[in-house]
Amino acid sequence: MASLLLDYCEQSNPGVLDEMRLGKPRFKHACRVQESILARAERRALISIARRTPGFINSDHLTALGFVAQIMAGVSYALARWNRYWLLAVIGFLALNWLGDSLDGTLARMRQQLRPRYGFYVDHMIDSFGALFLMGGLALSRYMHPWIAIGLLIVFLLLSIQSYLATYTLGEFRLSFWSFGPTELRILLAVGNVALMRWPHVLKGQYRLFDIGGIVGLVGMLLMLIFFTVQNTFWLYDEEKL
Repeated sequence: MASLLLDYCEQSNPGVLDEMRLGKPRFKHACRVQESILARAERRALISIARRTPGFINSDHLTALGFVAQIMAGVSYALARWNRYWLLAVIGFLALNWLGDSLDGTLARMRQQLRPRYGFYVDHMIDSFGALFLMGGLALSRYMHPWIAIGLLIVFLLLSIQSYLATYTLGEFRLSFWSFGPTELRILLAVGNVALMRWPHVLKGQYRLFDIGGIVGLVGMLLMLIFFTVQNTFWLYDEEKL
């Protein structure tokens, strides 16, 4: 009876016995999908920077840099409540966040020091906490209504969950949605901060600039969430028909 069960398991999943012997499942590498507007230029820039990065700097240092920079971007937004020039500091911290968050994986790949499970888990937990600090800072800044900032955070986390589930079920890790990725969003935030210095309110002073921008972003992210959720559901249903 046990032999028949083992034969069935091995036929259903040829690697199942190896996984049982090792005591843990094998890690499956997902296909990375990066189709954002700046993806090619960004890739070239990151490779060039990685080649010039000193040997004593490793991927963990860059990951920590990106995380601290995102926390400081949120803190700077909160401080902008009393001094608008902190909005300029946000731009600098967003640039450092891009450097740390984007370069860590490139550096690991170039140095053949990949740790796929560790990197995937740590990077995306850090992204979630970083988003909490960033949106929290915006909510405290008085440049955006707190409920809009909370809405953006919730939809961002839902998009992240959708992406992680697709990585597991479809083997596809999507880094961009509809030609937009984290880099494009950082640039939009930086441009918005510059505009905020000059026009904190628009439409005859009746509405906050970031309230309008936040609502547009919220609607766009909701559409992405609905589209990819429905698309992936149909793909999985088609692949696993009863």
